[in-house]
Amino acid sequence: MNNRIAQALTKLFDRHRIVFWYDARQELSYDFEELVLPGVEKLRIANNEFGLKYMILREQPDQQFLLYHEGPQPADLDNWLLDVLLANGEFRTDQVAIWLSEMELGPEFNDVVQAHEEFFKAVKRKDDLRVRLRPDDSAGRIRLKMLAVCVGVDPRFDSVVESLLQELADNKDDKLRLISRCGLDGFFWEQMDRMYGYRSDEPGLLDFVVALFKSCYAVGTGGQATLTGDALVFLKRWKDSRQLEGCFEMLSEESATALGIEQDLGKRDFRELMDLDYFRLIDQKIISDLVRAVVSRTVSSGDVALWVRQRRQGHWYLEYSHLYEAIDYAAQFTQALGEASLTMESLAEGVQRYSRSWFKLDQLYRKFTIHVRMSGNATLMGPLSEQIENLYSNSYLLKLGDRFQFFVDKASTWEALPVQKQRAFFEHWVQPFLRKENKVCVIISDAMRYEIGEELLCLIRKEDRYGAELEPVLSMLPSYTQLGMAALLPNRELTIADNDTGTVLVDGMSSQGTANRVKILEQSVRQRATACKAEELMAMHGDDCRALVRDNDVIYVYHNRIDATGDKRETEERVFEEVEETLQELIRLIKKLTAANANNLLITADHGFLYQNRPIEESDFSGDDAEGEQILFRDRRFVLGKGFSSVPGLHTFTSQQLGLAGSVEVQIPRSINRLRLRGSGSRFVHGGASLQEVVVPVIKVNKKRQSDLSAVEVDILRGASSVITSGQLAVTMYQAGPVTEKVQPRMLQAGIYTGEGELISDLHELSFDLTSENPRERELQVRFVLTRKADEANGQEVILRLTEKYAGTSHDREYKSLRYMMRRSFTSDFDC
Repeated sequence: MNNRIAQALTKLFDRHRIVFWYDARQELSYDFEELVLPGVEKLRIANNEFGLKYMILREQPDQQFLLYHEGPQPADLDNWLLDVLLANGEFRTDQVAIWLSEMELGPEFNDVVQAHEEFFKAVKRKDDLRVRLRPDDSAGRIRLKMLAVCVGVDPRFDSVVESLLQELADNKDDKLRLISRCGLDGFFWEQMDRMYGYRSDEPGLLDFVVALFKSCYAVGTGGQATLTGDALVFLKRWKDSRQLEGCFEMLSEESATALGIEQDLGKRDFRELMDLDYFRLIDQKIISDLVRAVVSRTVSSGDVALWVRQRRQGHWYLEYSHLYEAIDYAAQFTQALGEASLTMESLAEGVQRYSRSWFKLDQLYRKFTIHVRMSGNATLMGPLSEQIENLYSNSYLLKLGDRFQFFVDKASTWEALPVQKQRAFFEHWVQPFLRKENKVCVIISDAMRYEIGEELLCLIRKEDRYGAELEPVLSMLPSYTQLGMAALLPNRELTIADNDTGTVLVDGMSSQGTANRVKILEQSVRQRATACKAEELMAMHGDDCRALVRDNDVIYVYHNRIDATGDKRETEERVFEEVEETLQELIRLIKKLTAANANNLLITADHGFLYQNRPIEESDFSGDDAEGEQILFRDRRFVLGKGFSSVPGLHTFTSQQLGLAGSVEVQIPRSINRLRLRGSGSRFVHGGASLQEVVVPVIKVNKKRQSDLSAVEVDILRGASSVITSGQLAVTMYQAGPVTEKVQPRMLQAGIYTGEGELISDLHELSFDLTSENPRERELQVRFVLTRKADEANGQEVILRLTEKYAGTSHDREYKSLRYMMRRSFTSDFDC
């Protein structure tokens, strides 16, 4: 006890020369006598007030004194030392006084400590509070810090509320009960009223949550708010917190039920909900209505794209991203098909028009299909899926296939000049590098049809310091792996083997397997050539990979994921998922090779493919079967043999017409029809003469020495006034140009701050990724809601600040800012 008294008194003497000690219970006289305080003279008050006053004020004006009175403090009128007491310090030995002393709080906070004695009974709570206290703390600020200690957060009221809501979501109330035990519940609910405008005869956390969602939903739907603008800012901050998203989602669901949100949404147009994301039901409503609108073709593709982009900023987007993306691709496909003129005047024109524009329909269909599959919600997407499947199969694939087949039937030789033939690949693309004594790597991805190559081109160009060009090539016919792989090798003569294997000979040598292909390459490149599988290359250590590039002038790398999946009946339905993985693998493969000093890369494929996601109908199978003197090899889209009989559903080519040596003939089913083949799949096929099968990409990649990426510029458009007069501020952000492969999107955070850097509005995460050439379509409207702290900045200059993450760090840097003058009147309190 004596040590605690000594410590408390020492702290008092740091501030006062004279300290009074009234021992009301007359129980600490011994402690006073035993007390030793260096530099302090101890005196008792015992009917000697005048003598003491003269001594301490006149005789020893610089000496420190401890004046002890055994008994209570006299009434003010009877206290002859009252003036000295009021001008100096008092040491009290009751529990509240000890706590005040321990906290280094003055007597003006006596009521605060006395009202919350339970709080100070725990040593840990006292210690936690002590380190948070500051000399200029008010009573309210101290109580806020006590709340923060009770719930274990920073001393911000919104953090206190967030922590309590997390506990509510966890079906617990330990923190709230502690607040009540400590007598802080009254202060807590007063702050809920002051900060958020929440008041109730029987206040409760769940009741507040429901009121919060109700008020913010009302603001978003044109109704009347019942809580303050700070409440709206709080909900946005809570909603956007990654740490609290589970808590938000659980209480959002409960509030939606309590408020009957589902019934209310049923009466609303989905368009008025685009900026709202408080409830999961809002996304479900928008998606459901968008599906119907796209099916009925009552909305444009541009509008759908804009709406989907808006929803990407929402809380629930990741949960429903595949549905949104599927709807967007469906709208794009429908519009693109409606605008496409699927006509041609020759086989060559058909190939060229396909490589310029029609391929996009296959790409959009693929994207739609994969997002529907990955959404896991086939029932919801059923009507849209059925419509897209019908359009793709009947209005696109079949129609285009029939028209192209007309020119296939008329062709005396298989060519589409000026488009290069596949068998000229080595001479046309590889040999120029070798003539200049440059190394070249060739990546061949099995079944990477043209539309996939075009997407790969875009991905490559988005990489820093990478350039790429794309050209179409007319594949060999039949469009199957053995022939396509052989045609990509250096060759003078290609021959389909006169047996049942489908093997292809290159200048009399078998091209079956990597080892044989290496031999063929070595003959043409004087031993400085090799080939390997993609997985083998990716498994190499850096030094081994660099040695491979150093020691060879030509490297062929064989990648096989699409064909390996699609050619099996059990896995063909996953082929589009494998396309997505293929694209990422090829990017990694390109980077691996360029890191090993391979500066010149060519990427191509052996053939393309046809794929229809739904089961193939009976009408899609050829009604005719191949007949002839000798049937050597059968597949789903071609037959090899000799002496074929002429049948209506099949077209026959001689080897010479296809640019091949030998006497093997080829029959293919017309248009997109399949041949029946026991044990084989029918949705993924290749070998025939459809544009999707025979137009393949050649991508020429080069690595640059300097960075060629930049981020799109963004401007803040100042309106007619630079004065803020209400509780909200609407601002237009302008993306200076379209996003391209080399001009990347820019992610910014926007908020309004005081000159001292204090946030006084809600924060907005903004993504500037617009690709439109139309400047009007690159404007973004942002509405800021001001908090109560904005009132303190009235009459001052405030700053609208755009910040972004500094590259490679978690730190923010200011991107741009715009200054406003805050001039709000009392009527602005009614803006929200």
